[in-house]
Amino acid sequence: MRGMSMPPEGAQGQLSLKTLKSLWPYLMEYRSRIALAMLCLVGAKIATVGVPFILKYIVDGLDTKTAQDMTLALPLGLLLAYGAARLATTLFGELRDTVFGRVTERAMRRIGLQVFQHLHALELDFHLNRRTGGLSRDIERGVTGVGFLLRIMVFNIVPTLVELAMVTGILLFNYTIGFVFITLGAVASYILFSVLVTNWRLAFVREANLADSTSNTRAVDSLLNYETVKYFGNESFEANRYDEDLARWEQARRKNRLSLFMLNAGQALIIAVAVTAMMVLAADQVIKDKITIGDFVLINAFTMQLFIPLGFLGFVYRELKSATANIERMFELLDQAPGVTDSPGAPDLMISDGAIEFEQVRFGYSERRPILQDVSFRVLPRQKVAIVGSSGAGKSTVVKLLFRFYDVTGGAIRIDGQDIRNVSQASLRRAIGIVPQDTVLFNSTLYENVRYGRIDASREEVMEAIRMAHLDEFITDLPDGVETLVGERGLKLSGGEKQRVAIARTILKRPPILVFDEATSSLDSESEQGILQAIREVSRGQTSLVIAHRLSTVVDADVILVMSHGRIVEKGSHEELLARNGTYANLWQIQQREEGPSENG
Repeated sequence: MRGMSMPPEGAQGQLSLKTLKSLWPYLMEYRSRIALAMLCLVGAKIATVGVPFILKYIVDGLDTKTAQDMTLALPLGLLLAYGAARLATTLFGELRDTVFGRVTERAMRRIGLQVFQHLHALELDFHLNRRTGGLSRDIERGVTGVGFLLRIMVFNIVPTLVELAMVTGILLFNYTIGFVFITLGAVASYILFSVLVTNWRLAFVREANLADSTSNTRAVDSLLNYETVKYFGNESFEANRYDEDLARWEQARRKNRLSLFMLNAGQALIIAVAVTAMMVLAADQVIKDKITIGDFVLINAFTMQLFIPLGFLGFVYRELKSATANIERMFELLDQAPGVTDSPGAPDLMISDGAIEFEQVRFGYSERRPILQDVSFRVLPRQKVAIVGSSGAGKSTVVKLLFRFYDVTGGAIRIDGQDIRNVSQASLRRAIGIVPQDTVLFNSTLYENVRYGRIDASREEVMEAIRMAHLDEFITDLPDGVETLVGERGLKLSGGEKQRVAIARTILKRPPILVFDEATSSLDSESEQGILQAIREVSRGQTSLVIAHRLSTVVDADVILVMSHGRIVEKGSHEELLARNGTYANLWQIQQREEGPSENG
């Protein structure tokens, strides 16, 4: 996919810093919640560190008193304090997560929305080259990775390091320096081993993600083309291709799993050796009467308390690197600048008459592929102008440029004298209604698909648009009426029915300029006549630009422009062009022979 290649390995640290910097504004939106969560965090850490000390005094108290002279007040009070400290550790931790959960969820929502809006801001060329299945999976993993970063990195990594420092300081202050050497040696070995092995594993994580995206893309693409698969009986072919992608995913996941086993086993070995060394040293100190049994229990508790978060820190680092690999593609997508943008402070398009002017327009999708060459024409207010020509002449490109899906490479396009590059894209597209060649509908009801033309329209306005598009008779025959689901991309409707929905949308939008892009090219003659009648009613008294392949559909146009190889080669009314006996007349004769006699001939 264009612009979505993996970044180089060396860019990962920079990407992580960039990610954190990008997340900072979302954190600052909830300063009070973050402050409360930090207080809960501090309370949880104090309670956590206090538990081993309480346990020490309980053991020493029980060890030094006999059953006859033991007073239950002190041990019972310490036992109650021990339970309270344990409860406080859990409650403060849960409260912290609950308070900060709102911050995390809002950030995930905001970033997900930002990606969604950015995708809609990217130019048409990006969407023509995208792979929808893989792209959606990349975004899903990226947003999830962002949530992980916020939850874990901000409130787990730093507190864990603080806890390690506190435990190490307590051991150094109260006991022999040997405990500190063992602790620091274990921590350094654990972190170094985790970093080296996790960096080695990252290639397998990426390979698994790529295989996952590829297989998902293949599945979505095949299901979207379900009818084509059935037409050609290629179910086995599609299944085999999907299985090949799944086999690559399975192999990548196997490598990932085996490397994870090596990482976990190495980390467990380091922790086991360190715990054993700590206990041997502590037992030796007890035998020599340098520390008490309570101190032995305290050191054991601190050791467990030390290595549990350390083990969690190893998990966090692994998942952090995985999350980084997941969000790389999403942030690279966010960095991709739209090819068509509004100039700063661009005003809205002001429509007075709805006149359109193309002045020496040149355009090509690349320097090696020119499409339009010095195209000039005018559409006067309330005039109907048709553009005809053979396939590949550049007719539909004119529509894309008028909607500013691309910017011209030369010349200018003006509406009522305003260069469309100098006005906002939103106002430009509000002023133009289109009935496209291929009407794609949302997987919703007929009513919602029509209302999409103007989402704030009342039900009465929607039903009136349906009536004017001659959809009402068709809807009356449906059991669910306007609440009928049209299926994905409108597959439950015929071509003519989808075109009527498109016309109804345009009627509801009520734009001053109408564009019909080969709106009847895929219809049979009966459906075509019905659609043409609806188009004539909609476009009466409005500025209209009609792109047509069938010449019989535009004989009533005020002006017909004939395009060939990206240029306008003829211009005039139907009768004038026939009398000229040129390109248009030749096309007319060919189509008449193919379609049979026409009453317009």
